[in-house]
Amino acid sequence: MLNNIGVPGLILILVLALIIFGPKKLPEIGRAFGQTLREFKKSTRELTSDVMDEFEEEKKKATK
Repeated sequence: MLNNIGVPGLILILVLALIIFGPKKLPEIGRAFGQTLREFKKSTRELTSDVMDEFEEEKKKATK
């Protein structure tokens, strides 16, 4: 999805964000976005580990 943007596209997006939100709001928005991304990754890891644990349990039951 983001592979087609390139450097000029990113610069344009950053300039537009700076114009729309102003220099004082951008760090807050960036922090909130980073925090959201971290929480999403954490939840994804937990869900994946839960599914893998269940898979391993079923695999052990099947081999008995």
